[in-house]
Amino acid sequence: MIKCDISLARKFIDESTYLQSRKKADKAFDQLKHKTGPGSEWLGWRDMLAKPNDAEIEQISELGEEIRQKADVFIVCGIGGSYLGAKAVIDALSAHFDQNGPEILYAGHHMGGKYLEQLLAHLRQPKEDGTPKSIYVNVISKSGSTLETALSFRMLRALLDDLYGEDSSDHIICTTGAEGGLLNKMIEAKGYRKFIVPDDVGGRFSVLTPVGLIPIAVAGIDIRTLFYGAVSAFNKYEENAVEVLEYAALRNAIHESGKTIDVFATFEPELASIGGWIQQLLGESEGKEGKGIFPTVATFSTDLHSLGQFIQQGQRSLMETFIIVDKPFSKLSVNEIEGDDDKLNYLSGKSFHEINTKAREGTIEAHSEGDVPIVRVHMESLNAENIGQLIYFFELLTGIFVYSLNVNPFNQPGVEDYKKAMYRLLGKH
Repeated sequence: MIKCDISLARKFIDESTYLQSRKKADKAFDQLKHKTGPGSEWLGWRDMLAKPNDAEIEQISELGEEIRQKADVFIVCGIGGSYLGAKAVIDALSAHFDQNGPEILYAGHHMGGKYLEQLLAHLRQPKEDGTPKSIYVNVISKSGSTLETALSFRMLRALLDDLYGEDSSDHIICTTGAEGGLLNKMIEAKGYRKFIVPDDVGGRFSVLTPVGLIPIAVAGIDIRTLFYGAVSAFNKYEENAVEVLEYAALRNAIHESGKTIDVFATFEPELASIGGWIQQLLGESEGKEGKGIFPTVATFSTDLHSLGQFIQQGQRSLMETFIIVDKPFSKLSVNEIEGDDDKLNYLSGKSFHEINTKAREGTIEAHSEGDVPIVRVHMESLNAENIGQLIYFFELLTGIFVYSLNVNPFNQPGVEDYKKAMYRLLGKH
């Protein structure tokens, strides 16, 4: 189970302030449990863990295996919560270089013409034996009208129609709302396979719905173990959520003290995309009404050589949350070289996990002494069950913390502002 240690940050908050924040966190959790807070119609991410849909999980698992057998390339076409959660899990649990199953690529997550042009060219390029690639597209959009995703899907549909003709519909899976929207009209016209984004689950909370589970299953990850890891966390925290409540209370107190940035850091490159998912989850939930702590992401030790100086001695406006994996998932150790010309023989025999751990511990020590409040979130090992637990841990934290700010965690009214300006400048009527 996930462990959260706030001890290094508590010294920055006096006891009375922390206790006041803890009361806010307790009240916020009660609002979540009893659906009495603003946006409570969006709490399906909790309900689905209370009553798992095993039939849907099995259906998605079978689809994932089918595509793994047939596809050379699988494209996840979506933006924000429509792809960040799936990418986070896939990056965390997949091998870095061994290609077992289809190549998984992303589209519709920006409007960069160069990327899309080169993606389309890559898809058209035949395999080494001269035969066309087998390409499947999973387009994910509740409305079907999100510009970035819709533009990429338009180009991908044209390519699939050109490659497969009347059979192109067999290569498209749509994940969208139960009814309405542009995608549903296409589904009716073209016969695309459809999976439903639950009406009561917002995009940033949707990784454990078909939104995230389909790409994750295609990557060969056991989605049942992932999902039931989240279920186990849900059941535990319904009985005793003290670690989540303490973290939410601490974050609230630090927010009140004037800290404006939370650096989500990890020493495991596999977890970099988990940081990206957390960034959207919290950022889009708490950043309203002039409130919130800006979530940013760092992958150490790489980013210590760019951001480390600021974190250590820059403006004292930030806190850090370290995401840590306790057990090693690599056995690689340092070799010994005769002559020791690089002066590294003092590390001979040590595992890279041990070296990385000492680097992390030294960084935490230095940053803490540099007056940075630090929270440590631990996973025992890197596997599907623990990632599932981590997902729910941060979803629950988000709901509790944002309610404690007296803000609705589940809407995003500010997002519409840029869209209105963009569509006006593009000439949409």
